[in-house]
Amino acid sequence: MALKILVVDGNLAAVNQLNKSLGGSPSGDGYVAALRSLDPEIDATIVRPADDGPDCLPAGVTLADFDGIAWTGSALNAYSGEAAVTNQVPLARASVESGVPVFGSCWGMQIVAHAFGGTVRPCEKGREIGIGREILLNDAGKDHWLFKGRSACYSAMTVHMDEVSSVPEGAVVLAGNRHSAIQAFVMETSQYRFWGVQYHPEYSLAELAAIFRRYGQRLIDAGLFENQQALDAMAAEWFVLDKDTDRHDLAWRYGVSEDVLQPSSRLIELRNWLEHLVRPYVAQRR
Repeated sequence: MALKILVVDGNLAAVNQLNKSLGGSPSGDGYVAALRSLDPEIDATIVRPADDGPDCLPAGVTLADFDGIAWTGSALNAYSGEAAVTNQVPLARASVESGVPVFGSCWGMQIVAHAFGGTVRPCEKGREIGIGREILLNDAGKDHWLFKGRSACYSAMTVHMDEVSSVPEGAVVLAGNRHSAIQAFVMETSQYRFWGVQYHPEYSLAELAAIFRRYGQRLIDAGLFENQQALDAMAAEWFVLDKDTDRHDLAWRYGVSEDVLQPSSRLIELRNWLEHLVRPYVAQRR
């Protein structure tokens, strides 16, 4: 029987439309594509609470009807009081409290942390975008199913200006790097089944290239690119490398390792979530 996965798209529709116009995907659609690359039979439903509010599930459908819930990234800030954020907090809490396995990428981890009493703040070291380097598993991370198949030090696709600075009570931090001390945490009790990472295992190089284009002048102002021409050149070459992973010259130029270049490595956390949290939950429930 196909897994029923709810994908919660944390972005506003306007941001998703802009990303699509620049060669990327709406957050929810991209997440579904990543999950279906692991299991083509997945039956996915996308909801968009940033625009539609916390009561965004289809009529007659509850969270308990799903085998897993995945939260995407977002350009929003969890500590903001705007409606697009406050719309999502009750759903984030309800998702985890439902007992259904939940996975959060970037915003997904942040909004769950915020909903359960953790803290989210602007990154003290500024924006981390492109490839997150030297993410280190701690002892708990090395022994956790989330990272089965990962080396103790790895790279991952990333784009974030905020970070979780403290996790909810009872949560366990599994990984961090020099940029952000909390790159992954889990909340696991007799009821809660939450795994979260600060980065984006669901992203491709092309998706990040589109995000470079979307952020544009902000990345130049932050000193990450000399000018628009440099930004456009990097984005164009990442689109090329996404389609042709044998372009070793481009991989070398940008320090793109196998961790992020190959889907078999990039998607490890999502694969482990499906195999070691979602499927056992389904088997237990049936």
